[in-house]
Amino acid sequence: MKIMSAGLILVTILAFNSVYAKDMTHRLGVGFKNNTSVSIPSVTAVYFADKDVAYTAAVGMDTMQGYTAMQISGGMRYIMFFENNLNFYVSGQAGVINYETPATGKKSGAEFLALGGVEFFFSGLENLGFTAEAGLGMATLGSTRVYTTALDPVKAGIIFYF
Repeated sequence: MKIMSAGLILVTILAFNSVYAKDMTHRLGVGFKNNTSVSIPSVTAVYFADKDVAYTAAVGMDTMQGYTAMQISGGMRYIMFFENNLNFYVSGQAGVINYETPATGKKSGAEFLALGGVEFFFSGLENLGFTAEAGLGMATLGSTRVYTTALDPVKAGIIFYF
Protein backbone atom coordinates (compact mmCIF):
# COMPACT_ATOMS: atom_id res chain seq x y z
CA MET A 1 0.00 0.00 0.00
CA LYS A 2 2.84 2.43 0.82
CA ILE A 3 4.45 1.75 -2.57
CA MET A 4 1.16 2.44 -4.31
CA SER A 5 0.71 5.71 -2.39
CA ALA A 6 4.27 6.81 -3.15
CA GLY A 7 3.73 5.96 -6.83
CA LEU A 8 0.50 7.99 -6.92
CA ILE A 9 2.25 10.99 -5.36
CA LEU A 10 5.13 10.73 -7.86
CA VAL A 11 2.74 10.48 -10.84
CA THR A 12 0.80 13.50 -9.54
CA ILE A 13 3.98 15.56 -9.15
CA LEU A 14 5.21 14.60 -12.62
CA ALA A 15 1.82 15.22 -14.23
CA PHE A 16 1.52 18.72 -12.81
CA ASN A 17 5.16 19.79 -12.73
CA SER A 18 4.70 22.35 -15.51
CA VAL A 19 2.27 24.27 -13.32
CA TYR A 20 5.05 25.05 -10.84
CA ALA A 21 7.92 25.31 -13.30
CA LYS A 22 10.48 28.11 -13.32
CA ASP A 23 10.31 28.62 -17.09
CA MET A 24 13.63 29.95 -18.43
CA THR A 25 12.87 29.48 -22.16
CA HIS A 26 15.03 31.70 -24.44
CA ARG A 27 16.81 33.34 -21.52
CA LEU A 28 20.54 33.97 -21.47
CA GLY A 29 22.46 34.07 -18.22
CA VAL A 30 25.98 35.28 -17.53
CA GLY A 31 27.93 34.70 -14.33
CA PHE A 32 30.74 32.63 -12.87
CA LYS A 33 31.53 29.10 -11.74
CA ASN A 34 34.50 27.07 -10.62
CA ASN A 35 33.99 23.38 -11.36
CA THR A 36 37.21 22.35 -13.12
CA SER A 37 39.61 19.79 -11.71
CA VAL A 38 42.36 22.41 -11.30
CA SER A 39 40.07 25.05 -9.74
CA ILE A 40 40.06 27.86 -12.30
CA PRO A 41 37.29 30.42 -11.69
CA SER A 42 35.49 30.93 -14.99
CA VAL A 43 33.12 33.35 -16.66
CA THR A 44 30.12 31.31 -17.80
CA ALA A 45 27.06 31.66 -19.99
CA VAL A 46 23.87 29.60 -19.86
CA TYR A 47 21.24 29.69 -22.62
CA PHE A 48 17.89 27.94 -22.26
CA ALA A 49 16.90 26.79 -25.76
CA ASP A 50 13.55 25.60 -24.42
CA LYS A 51 11.94 24.78 -21.09
CA ASP A 52 13.89 21.54 -20.58
CA VAL A 53 17.31 22.10 -22.20
CA ALA A 54 20.07 24.62 -21.53
CA TYR A 55 23.52 24.98 -23.11
CA THR A 56 26.50 26.14 -21.08
CA ALA A 57 29.91 27.57 -21.95
CA ALA A 58 32.74 28.72 -19.70
CA VAL A 59 36.17 30.31 -20.07
CA GLY A 60 38.70 30.84 -17.31
CA MET A 61 42.32 31.91 -17.21
CA ASP A 62 45.15 33.04 -14.98
CA THR A 63 48.33 34.44 -16.56
CA MET A 64 50.54 34.62 -13.47
CA GLN A 65 54.13 33.99 -14.57
CA GLY A 66 55.11 30.38 -13.93
CA TYR A 67 51.61 29.46 -12.72
CA THR A 68 49.43 29.91 -15.80
CA ALA A 69 46.06 28.21 -16.16
CA MET A 70 43.33 28.22 -18.80
CA GLN A 71 40.15 26.26 -19.39
CA ILE A 72 37.41 26.33 -22.02
CA SER A 73 34.35 24.12 -21.66
CA GLY A 74 30.87 23.57 -23.00
CA GLY A 75 27.98 21.47 -21.88
CA MET A 76 24.30 20.78 -21.74
CA ARG A 77 21.71 20.68 -18.93
CA TYR A 78 18.47 18.75 -18.97
CA ILE A 79 15.89 19.89 -16.42
CA MET A 80 14.49 16.79 -14.68
CA PHE A 81 12.11 18.32 -12.13
CA PHE A 82 10.63 21.78 -11.86
CA GLU A 83 9.66 23.62 -8.71
CA ASN A 84 8.44 27.17 -8.20
CA ASN A 85 11.90 28.65 -7.55
CA LEU A 86 14.04 25.58 -8.12
CA ASN A 87 15.10 23.44 -11.10
CA PHE A 88 16.71 20.00 -10.70
CA TYR A 89 18.93 19.03 -13.63
CA VAL A 90 21.42 16.54 -14.99
CA SER A 91 24.35 17.93 -16.91
CA GLY A 92 27.29 16.90 -19.05
CA GLN A 93 30.33 19.07 -19.66
CA ALA A 94 33.49 18.68 -21.73
CA GLY A 95 36.46 20.98 -21.97
CA VAL A 96 40.16 21.50 -22.39
CA ILE A 97 42.55 22.56 -19.64
CA ASN A 98 46.09 23.89 -19.86
CA TYR A 99 48.18 24.80 -16.83
CA GLU A 100 51.77 25.31 -15.75
CA THR A 101 53.57 25.28 -12.40
CA PRO A 102 57.33 25.28 -11.65
CA ALA A 103 56.98 21.85 -10.02
CA THR A 104 55.03 20.09 -12.79
CA GLY A 105 55.82 22.12 -15.89
CA LYS A 106 53.24 22.61 -18.64
CA LYS A 107 50.33 20.18 -18.89
CA SER A 108 47.35 20.06 -21.19
CA GLY A 109 44.39 17.75 -21.29
CA ALA A 110 40.69 17.23 -21.47
CA GLU A 111 38.07 17.12 -18.76
CA PHE A 112 34.63 15.52 -18.73
CA LEU A 113 31.97 15.97 -16.07
CA ALA A 114 28.67 14.16 -15.45
CA LEU A 115 26.70 16.17 -12.89
CA GLY A 116 23.43 16.39 -11.09
CA GLY A 117 22.52 19.82 -9.91
CA VAL A 118 19.99 22.28 -8.68
CA GLU A 119 19.51 25.92 -9.60
CA PHE A 120 17.48 27.97 -7.18
CA PHE A 121 16.02 31.46 -7.28
CA PHE A 122 15.00 33.60 -4.30
CA SER A 123 11.57 35.21 -4.41
CA GLY A 124 12.04 38.78 -5.53
CA LEU A 125 15.35 37.92 -7.26
CA GLU A 126 13.97 35.89 -10.17
CA ASN A 127 16.83 36.87 -12.50
CA LEU A 128 19.59 35.60 -10.18
CA GLY A 129 20.20 31.83 -10.16
CA PHE A 130 22.38 29.98 -7.66
CA THR A 131 23.60 26.51 -8.65
CA ALA A 132 24.97 23.61 -6.65
CA GLU A 133 26.30 20.49 -8.37
CA ALA A 134 27.67 17.04 -7.58
CA GLY A 135 28.87 14.24 -9.79
CA LEU A 136 31.73 12.43 -11.40
CA GLY A 137 34.62 13.85 -13.42
CA MET A 138 37.50 12.59 -15.49
CA ALA A 139 40.60 14.64 -16.32
CA THR A 140 43.53 13.76 -18.57
CA LEU A 141 46.33 16.05 -17.41
CA GLY A 142 49.54 14.08 -17.73
CA SER A 143 47.74 11.00 -16.43
CA THR A 144 44.06 10.14 -16.38
CA ARG A 145 42.21 10.46 -13.12
CA VAL A 146 38.58 9.97 -12.13
CA TYR A 147 37.19 11.97 -9.23
CA THR A 148 33.99 12.91 -7.48
CA THR A 149 32.94 16.52 -7.19
CA ALA A 150 30.49 18.36 -4.99
CA LEU A 151 30.20 22.11 -5.41
CA ASP A 152 28.36 24.60 -3.22
CA PRO A 153 26.55 27.60 -4.76
CA VAL A 154 29.58 29.88 -4.54
CA LYS A 155 31.85 27.46 -6.44
CA ALA A 156 29.24 25.90 -8.73
CA GLY A 157 27.90 29.21 -9.96
CA ILE A 158 25.89 32.36 -9.66
CA ILE A 159 24.18 33.37 -12.90
CA PHE A 160 22.28 36.56 -13.79
CA TYR A 161 19.58 35.97 -16.42
CA PHE A 162 18.49 38.59 -18.93
